[in-house]
Amino acid sequence: MKQTAYVNGHFLPMESAMVHIEDRGFQFADGVYEVVACFNGNFLDMQPHLERLERCCAAINIPLPCPLERLAELVRQTWQKNPFPDAMIYIQVTRGVAPRAHLAPDNLVPTLIITSADLPKPSEAKLTSGAKAITLADFRWKHCEIKSIALLASVMGKQEANRQHADEAFWLDTEGHVLEGCSTNIFAAINGTLVTHPLDHQVLGGITRSMLIRVAREAGIKIEERPWCLDEPGLTETMLTSTTNAVLPVCVMDDKPVGKGIPGPMAGRLRALMLQNMDALRNA
Repeated sequence: MKQTAYVNGHFLPMESAMVHIEDRGFQFADGVYEVVACFNGNFLDMQPHLERLERCCAAINIPLPCPLERLAELVRQTWQKNPFPDAMIYIQVTRGVAPRAHLAPDNLVPTLIITSADLPKPSEAKLTSGAKAITLADFRWKHCEIKSIALLASVMGKQEANRQHADEAFWLDTEGHVLEGCSTNIFAAINGTLVTHPLDHQVLGGITRSMLIRVAREAGIKIEERPWCLDEPGLTETMLTSTTNAVLPVCVMDDKPVGKGIPGPMAGRLRALMLQNMDALRNA
């Protein structure tokens, strides 16, 4: 499929879709982004994604390029021009174009980019064996609640995970609490309770994270949002969440097995419930 991108009011072939060399997204990573899953033309939690985009733009004083209703329509049009059965819609907003200086001029016109691509999924082998991960001391900036395009720390974390033949790296605070991954949120099963770090400046409020919490509550699973550590008594499972993975068990952490070192029952149950929700959307 030849892909089409939306760039600042125009739909263009992907190979022709470009922004100015002095766009502040390129020069300063001065922007934010969202990734929305789409199943057969039905979008998973698009409104929460767009509302988070609006909050992140406001947090760094970038005006939304258009009202949310118009943005939702542009997302739909982008998918229609790139109708992957299971799609990943990428939305990026930057402050706009200006001569390179740290202090941006007033009243810049924001840059808006939207693309649609095939939604990657974990392999059956990975689902059977579970993911492998490492932990790293957190060296990111201190506003992780903003979904910034400045992802250099996450790139470095992913590179280190890959060097150690792992799938993800999870950030630890100074007290050893597990925060989140480079591109994922993380949960633990501790004494039968689903535990995850509360939302703060160290953790992005993942939309898939919110979906998992909702699905777990509907299934009668107890939830606790609190700081937690990998060496807590009663910890039997860890699992990551993201748009591309839904729920994926993490069975090895820093070369040590988590629990029995195999995918556990809570992760399996929650993944099945999440996929049921996604299948319902796909068949709507």
